[in-house]
Amino acid sequence: MSTATPSVIVERDGPVWHVQINAPERRNALGRAVVEGLAEAARAVAQEKTVRAVILSGAGEKAFCAGADLKERRGMAEPEVRAFVTLLNDTFNLIAGSPKVWIAAIQGACLGGGLELALCCDLRVARDGASLGLPEARLGIIPGAGGTQRLPRLIGVARAKELVLTGSRVDPVEALRLGLVNRVAQDHLAGARALAAEVALCAPISLTQAKRAVDLGGDLPMEAGLRWERACYDVTIPTRDRVEALEAFAQKRKPDFKGE
Repeated sequence: MSTATPSVIVERDGPVWHVQINAPERRNALGRAVVEGLAEAARAVAQEKTVRAVILSGAGEKAFCAGADLKERRGMAEPEVRAFVTLLNDTFNLIAGSPKVWIAAIQGACLGGGLELALCCDLRVARDGASLGLPEARLGIIPGAGGTQRLPRLIGVARAKELVLTGSRVDPVEALRLGLVNRVAQDHLAGARALAAEVALCAPISLTQAKRAVDLGGDLPMEAGLRWERACYDVTIPTRDRVEALEAFAQKRKPDFKGE
């Protein structure tokens, strides 16, 4: 089953959903309609307890997302720009903080806000020929949707500064070497589906708590981080899915997780 807005398509398929930015004529740029559609999709998927993974892609061949919609942006007064950037950050935070595992399937241009969007995802698969970068400093601004914060946490401060302060781009091979993407594939969607299938083998509550343990514990001192990990682990103990996994193991069958 699928639902569509002019700019974002959501396909629901069991434990794996597919969210597609549907503005190929604008290289899937982040206009208001796209951002509002992404926020709606993020809120919808968060409410589905049986969903394990979400694949995020861009329509067409030219771009995952080429960044801000500069044509739209040029028509905005300064207060409108500030309000839109707030909306953009709120939407990206919804995706980054989602209880589900998001996987970016990247092709073509993944630049500026497009790369910042991919950084909000938990995992990234890039197709051969993709181009990734944060060129904002060359446009008189800086990454303003999390790029200066999420990128250094992912690949380290020195490498992140090099990309941010030069505005340079990297190809998928270099992105893989830096840890910017998890996998490189000839077909980004097939690669993302394969990765999502691996994620979907896990219990929904386990995925949510494991993601919370990593995301919120990473900046804590070790002892505090271990306490936080234990708190996340404790959430899984009373779940039906944990009991189901033990029974499935004993019966030599695949578990049937319900997100309960």
